[in-house]
Amino acid sequence: MTIAAAPRAILFDLDGTLADTAPDLAAAVNLLRSRRGLAPTAYDLLRPTASAGARGMIGASFGLTPDDDGYLALRDEFFSNYEAAMAVHSRLFDGVPALLAGIEAAGLRWGVVTNKSRRFTDPLLPQIGLGHAACAISGDTTAHPKPHPAPLLEAARRLQLAPEQCWYAGDDLRDIQAGQAAGMLTIACGWGYGGATEPANWGADYLCQQPAELLALLEAALAGRALAA
Repeated sequence: MTIAAAPRAILFDLDGTLADTAPDLAAAVNLLRSRRGLAPTAYDLLRPTASAGARGMIGASFGLTPDDDGYLALRDEFFSNYEAAMAVHSRLFDGVPALLAGIEAAGLRWGVVTNKSRRFTDPLLPQIGLGHAACAISGDTTAHPKPHPAPLLEAARRLQLAPEQCWYAGDDLRDIQAGQAAGMLTIACGWGYGGATEPANWGADYLCQQPAELLALLEAALAGRALAA
């Protein structure tokens, strides 16, 4: 395996990459169903769509798309449900605290670039132990969400780094597309909602099945830089 060039910062997607937020997203959509006298949608059907937020949850639970009648009303109610209980069961994935600690111990910074609205990102991060991120870019921070590169470029700007000095890790195809378009090294995260096999097809620079693998990749890159210094 070719050793990557060492970064100055690592940027991460949020839902399905740093944090398992699917339980609270599923609860928010199933509250919609219970208020309408409907049985809850099975969690196993909802979890794989968590990275797509309201669009994914409502699509899986009600079979509606953003172009369908009734979708917007459901979305707004879903948002209210989620805002009221967004950190009840959400937690960092196993290995993520150690990964972030390793990044910090190496003297590097890390940040969050998510398509989640700032309405949710800003209050959620400190509640799940991510309030000390060096930057937090939400889906409405720039004019375009991922897969457009604008959010990642904004993160690099705030960190005062060139995009190529950053790595970007995510569990969704659009994360990899955005990272590539921004000129960053990309890492597909097999522990997230994309699953252990699908991310292998996204064309990322690296595929890591556990956070510890990403930390090992970083340590190898840093060791390579030290040897070359």
